[in-house]
Amino acid sequence: MNTTFLHDALMYLAAAIVFVPLAKKLGMGSVLGYLLGGIIIGPFFLGLVGEEGKDIMHFAEFGVVMMLFLIGLELEPSSFWRMRNLILVTGVVQMSATTLFCCIALMAIGFRWPAALACGLALSMSSTAIVMQTLREKGLTRTESGKCSFAVLLFQDISVIPILALLPLLALSPVSPSAEGHATLLEGLPGWAQTLTVVGAVTAVVLGGRLLIVPFLNFVARIRLRELFTAAALFIVIATAELMILVGLSPALGAFLAGVILANSQFRHELESDIEPFKGVLLGLFFIAVGASINFRLILENPWTVAALVLGVLFAKALVLNLTGRVSRLSFDQNAVFTVGLAQVGEFAFVLFPFMDKLGILSAQWTDIMMGVTAISMTITPLLLLGNERLILPRFGTKEADEPKGADRIEGEHPVIIAGFGHFGSTIGRFLRANGVHATILDNDSDRVDLLRRMGFKVFYGDATRVDILKSAGADQAKVLIASIDSPEINADLVDKTQKEFPHLTLMVRARNRMDAYDLIDSGVKNIYRESLETSVRLGVDVLVRLGFRKYTAVRAGQSFLKYDEAALQKLAAHRHNPESYIFNVREQIAIQEELLATDLQVNPTLNDHAWDRESPSE
Repeated sequence: MNTTFLHDALMYLAAAIVFVPLAKKLGMGSVLGYLLGGIIIGPFFLGLVGEEGKDIMHFAEFGVVMMLFLIGLELEPSSFWRMRNLILVTGVVQMSATTLFCCIALMAIGFRWPAALACGLALSMSSTAIVMQTLREKGLTRTESGKCSFAVLLFQDISVIPILALLPLLALSPVSPSAEGHATLLEGLPGWAQTLTVVGAVTAVVLGGRLLIVPFLNFVARIRLRELFTAAALFIVIATAELMILVGLSPALGAFLAGVILANSQFRHELESDIEPFKGVLLGLFFIAVGASINFRLILENPWTVAALVLGVLFAKALVLNLTGRVSRLSFDQNAVFTVGLAQVGEFAFVLFPFMDKLGILSAQWTDIMMGVTAISMTITPLLLLGNERLILPRFGTKEADEPKGADRIEGEHPVIIAGFGHFGSTIGRFLRANGVHATILDNDSDRVDLLRRMGFKVFYGDATRVDILKSAGADQAKVLIASIDSPEINADLVDKTQKEFPHLTLMVRARNRMDAYDLIDSGVKNIYRESLETSVRLGVDVLVRLGFRKYTAVRAGQSFLKYDEAALQKLAAHRHNPESYIFNVREQIAIQEELLATDLQVNPTLNDHAWDRESPSE
C-alpha cells in the first residue's frame, strides 16, 4: 500500500500510545511495547506501514540515524578515561571472545573466513539503546552490573569505526555501483584504497568538527535564538550523514560522528536540554522501526536456520558475558543482569550488515537473514530480562531475608518502609535507627542488599514498584513509606501504585528539584522533600553567621524561608504549565518572601540571640 509521511507518523505514534502502556502494565518495560507495536503495524501483520518485501530496512533508517546521534552525543572522552581499566578488561574480553566463537561457528556451517569474521564482529555488538533504556527504567545504572554494561557498550561504540575500516580489506571484490544509481567514492577501489577512504572520511569529519563545526555553533549561539541553534545541530547531523553516503558508508555512521563531535564541545549540555523532550520519542521510533522491519516471510522460508542463529548467538554471547562478569568479580545477581541484558545483537549491526552486502562480503539473502536475527534478538531481550527478574533471581539470587514475616511483628518493629537505600535513603535509615525506629528497606542493588543485611538491616531485594514485593515487605501493616529512589520516574511509579494498593500508608517522597515536586503535587502527594533545599538553606544560614548575624537569628531566618518557600511551591504548582503566568507569579512570590523575611527581622527582635553563639555553657 502507498503511504504518506503523515500516515506513517500517525501509525508509529498510535502504536506507541497503544502498546507501551500495555507492556508497562504487564511489567515488561517500554522497549518491548515499542517492538511489539512495530511488529503489529508492520508489513507482515496489519500492513499499516511499509510494503512487504520492499526496502524492508528503510523503516529503521531514520530511527537508526537519530539513535546513533544520541549515542554519540553521550560519548564523553572523560567518561572513557575515567573507566579505562574497566572498559579495556570487559570490552576486549567480550568482543574478542564473542567474535571468535561466532566466527568458528559460521565457518563450520560453510561461511568463508572473511564473511565469518565480518559477521562475528557485527554479532558481538550489543544494543546500547535497549540496555541503557532498561537500566534507567529499573534504576540499575549505578549498580556494578550497570557500570560493567556501560563499559562494554562504550568499548563497542568506539570499535565501530575500526571495524568499518577493516571490512573493505575483507571484501572479495570492489564495491559495485549502488542500486539507486548514486556514485560513491568507494566504487571500483581495491580493498586497501577503500580502507584509506573510510579512514580519511572519518578523519575529515573529526577535524572538520574541531575547525568548522564548533566555530559555526559559536556564531549561531551568539544570535540567541534557541530554535535556530537546534536547527543548526540538526543541519550538522544531516550534513555528516550525507557525507558518509557520498563516501559509500552508512548515514548512521555520520550521525554517530556528529554526536561524538558535539559531545566534546561546550554546547553538549545545551543540545541535550534541547533534544531531551524528543529523546524518548526518537528512541521509540527506533524500536518501532526495528519491530516493523522483521522479515517474517524470510523467517518462515528459513525457520530452522533463523532459529538456530538466534539461539546460537544468544547462547554464545551469554556464555562470554557470564565469563566476563566473573572476571570482573560480579556477584551472581549482578552477573545475571549483565549477562542477559547484553546478549542481544545491537543497532550497529544495521550499519555493518548493509555495508558488508555493498562490499560483497555477504550475499543479499544472508544479509536479510542476519538483519532478521538482529531484530529478533533485540525483540527477545526484554522477555529474557523479565524472565531473569521473575524466575531466576528469586530462586537462585539474593532472596528475602530468612526472618519470620508475621504481620504483628512487622507492625511492631517496622512501621516504616524505605524504598531506595542510596545516599539519600541511607541517611534517613541511619537517623531513624539511631533514634530507635527500625525500617524495612527495599532496594534492587543486590550487592547493597547483601552489605545491609550483614550490617543488621532488614532488607528486601527487588523492584519496589512491584506490588508483591511491597506486600512481602509489610506494606499492608506499615504506617509510612519513604520513596527515596534516585530516579524520579521510578519514584512516581511507586507513588502511583502505593496510592492505589495501600491507601493507608503515609507517603513521604524524595524530589530531585522543584519540577519533580510539581509533578508529585499533581499526583496528590502532600509530603514532598526536595533533596537540595535544606542543604542550600543551611549553607545560606552559615553565610549569614560568617557575615556577623547572630546564629539564632540566622537559623530562624532559614526556617522562615523554608516555610514561605513550601507555601509558595503549592501556589506556583497551579501555574507551571503557563510560562507567562508562572514567571509573573514567581516574581510575586519572591517579593512576598523577601518582604516577610525583612518584617520578621524587624518585628521579632530577641535580646538572647547571643546565647547560640557561645562555644560552651561555661562562657
